[in-house]
Amino acid sequence: MNLLTLQQIGKVYRTYGSEWRRLARLMGLPFTPVEEHWVLQDIHFTLGAGEALGIVGRNGAGKSTLLKLITGTIPPSQGQLWRRDGLRIAAILELGLGFVPEFTGRRNALHTAELMGHDRRAIEAAMPEIEAFADIGDYFDQPVRTYSTGMQARVAFATVTAFRPDLLIVDEALSVGDAFFQAKCFERIARYREQGMALILVTHAMNDVIVHCDRALLLHQGRLLADGPPVDITNRYFDTLFTRRPATVADQDDTFTQGQQALFHTRPGYRKEEHRWGEGGAEILDVQIRADGHLFPAEIPSGAQVEFAFKVRFDQDYPAVVPGLLIKTLDGVFVYGTNAHDATAGQAPPLSVRQGQCYHFAFALALTLNAGDYLISFGISSGDPVRGENLVPLDRRYDALILHVHRPVPFWGIADLGARYQQHPVDS
Repeated sequence: MNLLTLQQIGKVYRTYGSEWRRLARLMGLPFTPVEEHWVLQDIHFTLGAGEALGIVGRNGAGKSTLLKLITGTIPPSQGQLWRRDGLRIAAILELGLGFVPEFTGRRNALHTAELMGHDRRAIEAAMPEIEAFADIGDYFDQPVRTYSTGMQARVAFATVTAFRPDLLIVDEALSVGDAFFQAKCFERIARYREQGMALILVTHAMNDVIVHCDRALLLHQGRLLADGPPVDITNRYFDTLFTRRPATVADQDDTFTQGQQALFHTRPGYRKEEHRWGEGGAEILDVQIRADGHLFPAEIPSGAQVEFAFKVRFDQDYPAVVPGLLIKTLDGVFVYGTNAHDATAGQAPPLSVRQGQCYHFAFALALTLNAGDYLISFGISSGDPVRGENLVPLDRRYDALILHVHRPVPFWGIADLGARYQQHPVDS
């Protein structure tokens, strides 16, 4: 059963020469705006009961505006937006839900729940549960101005979800909470979804989208770029963050023969569906996987010593570069990730490279994983984390290889894979 349907929704903000011209236009007179700014155009999707939808996109993509349209805070400029009759929407669109700083958490919770249309007696009956879920102790009866952002998020989520809505909208509100509180929130969301509640989750935490959503939308420059499985949409989101790299290097540099370029693509386990992106300036040319002395084994026993190695050619000088490795499940959940800085606990000195150099990078670890197939990603970035510099991806090959792990007895717990790292220059 559909709760929400959007058809060719658009939102535009117009600038007129004067306020009386704006008023005249509202009355139907043919005054042309001086400027038009389309925030959203041609947005279309449906949302069913119990469904969890992630919405991702860069800052300024139109996510917040879309949520305001869905909640009815602002009207669309074009298209049709249908909500099921009597649809109860609860939304955390801003941290703190507009809490009054001088009010206590208890008074803000009461005020917010009343604004959501709940009966005062029902709110007062639910207040002990709201206080317990927020779990901020005596601060619940202190002014909100004394709260941290995490404490505001606790009270906001506890208040909004004290009564199960038909649709819950969360916009980055959980990102400021600690891991324990986030787990508690998603546990409640899962229970409500079993009862038919739908979820719209807007976040920059791609792993949350993959784990908690059934599908996802990618907004880019106000338009719907893609609608599909979370693992595909999150990979495409990375494409919008950084310049997408072409699938081959042969067209860019004729010093590489077609045979040499095809080497990566002929490796066992290679996925043509890999996502490749980065700013350029370096190329990941080839990879090797070695387990217990065997190169590119068909399958790897859990716990085996595995070396993931890859060769990179640098097309520019860089004062510091950092290679990295990522392991994910087939549905996109991050299992393990490391880089040269983390694998050496910050002890490896920054690697400076010159244009034309090639380097061999290798991470060795005991692959203690449950049986299944895993996606392997490789990356090379510029920047010096020791100095607090942000890492800039130069070349990333996401989900480039698939690796099969077998294990006779399931593993319960979290393994510290503890990668060992090495690097050395090689001939090009």
